[in-house]
Amino acid sequence: MTRAPWVLTAALLATAIAYPLTAGGVRDAVSWTIVLLGSALTVVHAGLSRGWRTGLAVAAVTVAASVLFESVGLATGFPYGSYTYSDALGPTLLGVPFLVPLAWLMMVWPSWLLARRLVPAHRGGRIVVAAYVFAAWDVVLDPQLVQAGYWTWAHPTPGLPGIDTVPLTNLGGWLLAGLVLMALLDLLVADRPAALPDSAPLVALAWMVLGGALAHAGWLGLPGSAVWGVVLSLPVLVALARRRARTPAVPAPSSDAQDPSGPRSGS
Repeated sequence: MTRAPWVLTAALLATAIAYPLTAGGVRDAVSWTIVLLGSALTVVHAGLSRGWRTGLAVAAVTVAASVLFESVGLATGFPYGSYTYSDALGPTLLGVPFLVPLAWLMMVWPSWLLARRLVPAHRGGRIVVAAYVFAAWDVVLDPQLVQAGYWTWAHPTPGLPGIDTVPLTNLGGWLLAGLVLMALLDLLVADRPAALPDSAPLVALAWMVLGGALAHAGWLGLPGSAVWGVVLSLPVLVALARRRARTPAVPAPSSDAQDPSGPRSGS
């Protein structure tokens, strides 16, 4: 059972690699599969590592927050800007396609885990970093899904330089939603010891952002979001490198320390 997160991660990465190589209805099926695998990875890893009650609570809070923010956004334009979903995303709840809360679930857990690794001892800093990662992921994802025809923006400009299909207000909305959601998640999970390494979701996060940027540049014709994916990843990569450099190496025990009888004298 402890291998399940890695199995899901491998399947997720393979499906994500297939996305730019497909088109039409096949690509739609691939998109659904990516989100289903990613959301399953969140629930399974959170359940195995922090307990199933916590895993289910993470899912419930994320789905509730996503439906709340998205339904308000659809009705009022706050906090993202004015947008509409297409019928390609299927059934809805309060106007929000079922796929959307699952996509939030896919994104929220790896973002929080990365922030926990970077800022283990400061709750406020951890929440801010998690919201940043959450929003940065969407900077890569949103232009891809607009290109696929899943939603459209009434006023897509002004946006980030190089991205003319998604307004800058969307980034602000994701930062706000991320701060709220990560604060709730931190209350749920922060003090629970991990029974399983966090490596699998972090590998999934790295590939979905940086591999997504590669796909945007090489196959999808989205160079702007490709560049932004790399640019927004750089502070995180630098912080990870610095944290690793500050972590003292654990010296290997000497043979004397391993031998309870102590050092041997020569005869």
